[in-house]
Amino acid sequence: MSSRYCIVGATSNAIATSVESGVRSGDLAPGTKLPAVRTLAGDLDVSPGTVAAAYRTLRQRGVIETDGRRGTRVRAVPTVASRSRTRLPVPPGARNLSVGGPDPALLPSLRSPLRHIPPDPVTYGSGSGMRPELAELARRRLVADGVPADDLTVTSGCLAAVERVLDAHLSPGDLVVVEDPGWANLFDLLAAMGLPVVPVPVDDDGPDPEAVEQALRRGARALVVTSRAQNPFGSQVSEHRATRLRGILDRHRDVLVVEDDHAAELAAEPLRSLAGATAHWAMVRSVSKPYGPDLRCAVLAGDSETIGRVEGRQAVVTRWVSTILQNLVVALWQDEAVAEQVARAGALYDERRDALVAALARRGVAAHGRSGLNVWVPVADETAVCARLLEEGWVVAPGAAHRVRSSPGVRITVAGLPVEDADQLADAVAAATRPARGPYAV
Repeated sequence: MSSRYCIVGATSNAIATSVESGVRSGDLAPGTKLPAVRTLAGDLDVSPGTVAAAYRTLRQRGVIETDGRRGTRVRAVPTVASRSRTRLPVPPGARNLSVGGPDPALLPSLRSPLRHIPPDPVTYGSGSGMRPELAELARRRLVADGVPADDLTVTSGCLAAVERVLDAHLSPGDLVVVEDPGWANLFDLLAAMGLPVVPVPVDDDGPDPEAVEQALRRGARALVVTSRAQNPFGSQVSEHRATRLRGILDRHRDVLVVEDDHAAELAAEPLRSLAGATAHWAMVRSVSKPYGPDLRCAVLAGDSETIGRVEGRQAVVTRWVSTILQNLVVALWQDEAVAEQVARAGALYDERRDALVAALARRGVAAHGRSGLNVWVPVADETAVCARLLEEGWVVAPGAAHRVRSSPGVRITVAGLPVEDADQLADAVAAATRPARGPYAV
């Protein structure tokens, strides 16, 4: 723990508040180890139960985490905003392959679609719900992919939709099955909601069916699955895997299933959906990856009860999703030139990803990336590999934020990596993953 900051307090609430203050100020940085319960109790002259209660509150709020021998630490992304938190700078000349998002050069321009936005102002009395034009277009697209779309709504982005769906059915303490490695932002959201995770391994075909069944038998209340372009592993749920998962879910009809189809139109692979496999389900389709991250808009399909609860909560909290954004999505979806551009971008992402995976394979480096914008490379030591690649001018993401129990790895975003650079990067990765002497020995 930082020598600059001392935790204080005589009650569990006061102790928890003191820790949160340290996180906000930056004195308790992400990863900082906190004192053991009995140690801090002795320092503060309180009972161990008081400190344990404070730590329990902080875990439920998503500020800290406890991991066996590693002890209790501030989470990598605590749910308390730190005034000192900044994105690590990319050294001059380095290639940044760590962000996980689309290539800005391949996103469609909004100049022409913006001309189709109605100029009339929307007031508090007239703005509500999902625009009929958006609902009709979304319904056609989802039905074409085999997703029931009788009940639809719109949310402010993919993660907002996931939060609303989980909140509609779960309570703090309910277990949620997640892919491991998986989406770091989802892990952070679940921690903030007080929903413990049950990690299940993933492979190129999606989540492991036997592990899913074991988790559901343990009493897990929900399952979150990325249908394709899984982040960070690059899984794509295959037809055989979807059949097995649907069979398992048929025996657990009370489980909430949430599907994330964030790649949407960028994915050339067919969607093998689990929609309707249980009584309560939801499919989230975002527009951020194909059309632009600033379009905070996602379409949500689901059973009538789930959609009704989500819309009811939104009516109280956010009232409605901006009709400007909804109309912009409609204009983008109706523009044939935009559709062609998105299709070309998706094909180019596939080429870039496949080129890197193949180049790594030729050098004896195992990698995963069947679908999406990222390639996952298993490694022995994430820190060492990232450091070696940085020395060669490549910035990649360590896998720690994406893992619960799975083995170490690094995530390489290929969205902006030209095919002709795949061999150069593969050479650097092969060298970085070889055992080395000195400070980087693994």
